[in-house]
Amino acid sequence: MSLHSNFQRRDFLKGTLAASAAASLPAFVATPAGAANFAKQDVNSTLRVAIIGCGGRSSAHLSGWVGRNNSEVVAVVDPDEAKAQSRADAVHKKTGKRPVVYDNVRSAVDDDGIDIFSIATPNHWHALGAIWGLQAGKDVYVEKPVSHNVSEGRRIVQAARKYDRLCQFGAQCRTMKGSRDMVQFVLGGGIGEVKMARGLCFKPRGAIGKAGQYPVPENVNYSEWLGPAPELDYVPRPRFHYDWHWQWAYGNGDLGNQGIHQMDVARWGLGVDGLGESVISYGGRLGYEDAGETANTQVSIHSYGDKKLVFETRGLKTDALHGSKIGVIFYGSEGYAVQKSYGHSDIYDLDWKKTKEFKGGNTNDHFDNFAEAVRSRNVSDLNGEIEDGHLSSALCHLGNISYQMGAPASVSDLKSSLAGNEDNIETLERTVEHLKKNGVDLSKTKVALGPKLHLEGETFVGERAEEAKPHLTREYRAPFIVPEAKDV
Repeated sequence: MSLHSNFQRRDFLKGTLAASAAASLPAFVATPAGAANFAKQDVNSTLRVAIIGCGGRSSAHLSGWVGRNNSEVVAVVDPDEAKAQSRADAVHKKTGKRPVVYDNVRSAVDDDGIDIFSIATPNHWHALGAIWGLQAGKDVYVEKPVSHNVSEGRRIVQAARKYDRLCQFGAQCRTMKGSRDMVQFVLGGGIGEVKMARGLCFKPRGAIGKAGQYPVPENVNYSEWLGPAPELDYVPRPRFHYDWHWQWAYGNGDLGNQGIHQMDVARWGLGVDGLGESVISYGGRLGYEDAGETANTQVSIHSYGDKKLVFETRGLKTDALHGSKIGVIFYGSEGYAVQKSYGHSDIYDLDWKKTKEFKGGNTNDHFDNFAEAVRSRNVSDLNGEIEDGHLSSALCHLGNISYQMGAPASVSDLKSSLAGNEDNIETLERTVEHLKKNGVDLSKTKVALGPKLHLEGETFVGERAEEAKPHLTREYRAPFIVPEAKDV
């Protein structure tokens, strides 16, 4: 078990980030577009789209744009030449037109023939790609989480407002009928007064191989791939693509990968804005040792005064909870609502007897919604507006911050820290039992218990606040510097 490779990571990054900060390269700044670019989109005009990032998620972006919404994919961007050429081939096969291929985002920023950035890069590139696009007068669809840290999300929001651009985040549940109708039912009092929501990301993930210094694939422009992240001349994991999710310099674990979808629905249905009053998280990377750093077992508890949002992440084999593994449970005074998939939710009475269900939706609907909003120029037409994307992504980051600041703890330590709330103890007991079924003995193996961090707005206050604040942002490697709020 790798309890806290994140502790080692901090020590490693101190030297690496210091070197990056000293880099003399000037930061790249996108040139703001002229006023003409902000005019209302002609409803009959072709939307010219650039797919930024050509990994696995980009296939959904191609599906959402190619042959739909009177759009044309005119550019694909990826520092992995093979990935980019493969996506260009796919577009050409379907449309007869081959998009231009770029190995860097800046070339797409400077391309006046692009109206929309459709961003499917690794997480550490989301904010910079979005802000550069917005500065250049392009509308932006950005994948979840919208940011790699809390402050980046707010900077994207500010850029969208400053440059009067449309920015949608990739949370398909916001458009899927089965989820939208359920949330509206809950917000409308359908299960009575709701005081708690529980997000679930029960998604088995295997080990990713041993930590080491692996060669950079020959077809990859590695400096461009690293972008804002620290300089390296090797790959710190066996598989280059996708497994970056489990390393802090690039990803946010499954809480910020799959879990952001459920976190967003939980916050949405709970009817809360902002980041709450406090957060505490515990967990670990348990059951195997590998190059991963993020937790594969984690519980985060967010307090909103008289309301609470609990999030459970499980990367080892597990049973469903009330029929849901990837979903959300709302607890009302008159019943329960359970999201069982993006397009299916069930309603129960207090005896857990099913009384109603909501179904429907297609993942492409979310791209359709964005295209419609781009043409109308009405922010209110967006189902997944960037402000919501920022807040829900930030909740994931806050849980990870508490976890990363944690110290090894026994089950007894956890019970003492979580005492006073029946659900907290019940959740802990279920988690302990889950780990036991997977051969993890917590009498021998400790988990990390993070501090309870208090919030005021979007910053920390109170005990350990000064220690926590640096986690709200990161050091950036020139010239890939995410602009400060005042500079967006």
